[in-house]
Amino acid sequence: MIIGVPREIKQDEYRVSMTPAGVHDLVADGHAVLVEDGAGEGSGLPNRLYEEQGAQITERNDIFVRSEMIIKVKEPLPKEFDLLREGQILYTYLHLAPAPELTRALLDRKVVGIAYETVQLPDKSLPLLIPMSEVAGRMSIHEGSKYLERENKGRGILLGGVPGVDPGHVVIIGGGVVGANAAKMAIGTGASVTLLDVNLHRLRYLDDIYGGRLKTLMSNRVNIAESLRSADLVIGAVLIPGARAPKLITREMVSLMMPGSVIVDVGIDQGGVMETSRPTTHSDPIYLVDDVVHYCVANMPGAVARTSTFALTNATFPYALELARKGYRRAFQESPALAKGLNVFNGHVTHPAVAEALDMECASLDKVVD
Repeated sequence: MIIGVPREIKQDEYRVSMTPAGVHDLVADGHAVLVEDGAGEGSGLPNRLYEEQGAQITERNDIFVRSEMIIKVKEPLPKEFDLLREGQILYTYLHLAPAPELTRALLDRKVVGIAYETVQLPDKSLPLLIPMSEVAGRMSIHEGSKYLERENKGRGILLGGVPGVDPGHVVIIGGGVVGANAAKMAIGTGASVTLLDVNLHRLRYLDDIYGGRLKTLMSNRVNIAESLRSADLVIGAVLIPGARAPKLITREMVSLMMPGSVIVDVGIDQGGVMETSRPTTHSDPIYLVDDVVHYCVANMPGAVARTSTFALTNATFPYALELARKGYRRAFQESPALAKGLNVFNGHVTHPAVAEALDMECASLDKVVD
């Protein structure tokens, strides 16, 4: 198979979808790998390292024209839509639920769209989302702490406090991978931390790990609203695989928060957990609503590109190799987890949560993939 690795063009995105080690393994397996000139530079991986492992360095159009499978990090942007073609495998984060324009472009071009974020193991875990959720969860506390500083429009709070001064209060909504990693980092600062989730089993698990260092609450409107009133930093960390993020923080709740408090909405890729959320970038990361700082960067791990590139490709590469060796039909048959990653195929939406979010018909996988 001919596999293409284009340079990411999303603003402030410095990750790359394949490491030189991945190129080595694919070439050794008999495949050709085309890497766009400079694709790895943002992660400290120059062309030379790819060429040494057998990659062909070429330009963007050549990659899309020749490649049978395109491996990316982020979803295609409008200027890339017309580069895609019928039957081409697109293997990347797609986040289609809040993106009707992108979904329609992929359907019109009859792309085989496999989304990292919906590949799902039998235990319901999301192996290709977990590494970036770990990064984003840990970063959420770093970024939130930064924007709590007065010069960044925050309250002027040091999360850990000092002797004789109360620590800051961190509220985390969602106890999954993002929430657990945010809690780990927040507790490490010495902050007072409250975590809310709807899964009582998950709350018990986190309570067993952290004991008195973490306050756990059942997530409901009343508990969320009460927690937000005293919060210095709020982390939105809720995910429903493939679907839009639920709007758990209303406009009214935001108005009740303290001026200069900060919300980091990690769920913005799927539409965000706040009614006041809108995507921002690393270059222009925040905005204010009722004097509450909103940080809604849609590609948080892109800021720590080298760490994120290696963490991501550790997880995505085995499935990429499977697709290259077997083709998508056999790969789907032999890997139910990978089959759950298929979001669009030959003009059809094939993931139920995406179809529901966009009010489209969902086609059964076994009916569209022969």
